[in-house]
Amino acid sequence: MEFNEIVQTITTHALPVLLAITLHEAAHGYVAKLLGDNTAWALGRVTLNPVPHIDLVGTIAIPLVLYFATAGNFLFGYAKPVPVDASRLRHPKRDMVWVALAGPVANLLQAILWMVAIYLLSGFDVEERFFIDMAKAGVLTNLVMFAFNLFPIPPMDGGRIVVGLLPWRLAVGFAQVERFGFFIVMGLVLLGVVNALWMTPIMNASVFSIQWLLQPLAHVLLLITP
Repeated sequence: MEFNEIVQTITTHALPVLLAITLHEAAHGYVAKLLGDNTAWALGRVTLNPVPHIDLVGTIAIPLVLYFATAGNFLFGYAKPVPVDASRLRHPKRDMVWVALAGPVANLLQAILWMVAIYLLSGFDVEERFFIDMAKAGVLTNLVMFAFNLFPIPPMDGGRIVVGLLPWRLAVGFAQVERFGFFIVMGLVLLGVVNALWMTPIMNASVFSIQWLLQPLAHVLLLITP
């Protein structure tokens, strides 16, 4: 991959990635506050400032190393997790489902907004590649985060949602997986299982659903643009 291409990819992805990470983490903390736990709020983690959410290793070093090592074919990273004290939630087991779900939902909403941007750029014949590529990066980045974080193994958000939905006895047993969950998920990622059986189907279904949702906008743009 040529240097200019690398620079272009980084510049078009920088804003979408920062927004995706920031709003994902802030959403967890905001919903936790609404449901009784202000731990993240008190620590300044419910903010649109990306700095408190950035982990130097997980957010910067690992993605950059993987990007250059695999020529952009494989990326992985993470932000500082938002602290949530489940004991302070009004209904800990049930409310943790909403707290966990908040992050992926924030990413899905961002994917929709970036898709709206693509429709508007196309509808008004904007041909500047930088903005088009940034909007596409916004859709892709947020759908990747949406699908990946919903993977149903703790400590992923999807795993915590499963724990909250299971009966107590099963929930306690399944929650113990979290000690090894990171290694399980990474192993499944490297084997291609997560991408083939989880990420690709969910992302394809999400794109189809978003395009269906935005059909009225597409029709309006056809009517008002030459």
